[in-house]
Amino acid sequence: MTIRVLVAEDQSAVRAGLVLILRSAPDIEVAGEAADGEEAVALARELRPDLVLMDIQMPRLDGVSATRAVVAEGLADVLVLTTFDLDEYVFGALRAGAAGFLLKNAEAGELLTAVRTVARGEGLIAPAVTRRLIAEFAAPASAPASARPSRGAADPETLSGLTRREREVLSCLGEGLSNAQIAVRLTMAEATVKTHVSRLLGKLGLRSRVQAAVLAQELGI
Repeated sequence: MTIRVLVAEDQSAVRAGLVLILRSAPDIEVAGEAADGEEAVALARELRPDLVLMDIQMPRLDGVSATRAVVAEGLADVLVLTTFDLDEYVFGALRAGAAGFLLKNAEAGELLTAVRTVARGEGLIAPAVTRRLIAEFAAPASAPASARPSRGAADPETLSGLTRREREVLSCLGEGLSNAQIAVRLTMAEATVKTHVSRLLGKLGLRSRVQAAVLAQELGI
């Protein structure tokens, strides 16, 4: 299956490099290119790509706002390009429902792997990135309130509507496991894992596996 990707990056040289890397893969098609957030949302509506590779800092409409619009309308999954000196933007993208996060200095192979991973519905990518993201998102209460995104979902009662299996899957998400790894851990078919993930996200009112992983970390399950 060909993965159709929309590349949203305001720096033309960086965008050209991303496009070149993506086009080198036989299973990936560059559906379009956007130079700012507004164009990214407009093209996502027009082209309906499988995935938007979204830079955080862009003119007219930033990547967080663009991600929020794309996810809210169900236009595509969003893979965010980020750096960790901009934690507030990362948190914003997480709240907006980004399906994955990738460092902008990632190697070509890492980029292609990340795109394929998110396209498969495996939102937790680049373990080094997600571990730090989860750790900072679920930081102790001593952290400044302004630095901590609020979702109001960390109450243990939130899990009361989950089945035992769904809780087990949520715990695995908190460890950063992929669907295939969860299937092995819990001795079930990968398709069944996908079903459990989809159901628990719906029950918890979450938009992405990353949010689910953070919740699992916050609740210590």
